[in-house]
Amino acid sequence: MKSILLIFTFLISAVSFAQQERTLKFNEETNVIDVVYYHDNGIVSQTGSYNLDSNLQGEWLRFNTAGEKIVSAIYDNGIKVGKWFYWTDNTLKEVDYISNVIANVNTRSKSNVGQRD
Repeated sequence: MKSILLIFTFLISAVSFAQQERTLKFNEETNVIDVVYYHDNGIVSQTGSYNLDSNLQGEWLRFNTAGEKIVSAIYDNGIKVGKWFYWTDNTLKEVDYISNVIANVNTRSKSNVGQRD
């Protein structure tokens, strides 16, 4: 298992976010690699997980350099699924994915959005 983890860590290092600071931790309960990426200022940039096949898995969150959540996404074995949320200063976009295909998009103005999760 340790050799698989080492190989996986190397693959992640080689192909994603080449110079971005990150932490990796194997989650024995879920059998995935939990990862946290950081902006240059030390604020969390992204959080999520990879399965042992190096595919994005589960919920991924992205944050701007001020630490505000700007994207909430769901992956199933590397495929975009479920409801994704994209926040900007003035809008919230809800995008429904089915097997990597956009099925529906809803946009709300800031006055209708309320507070971010």
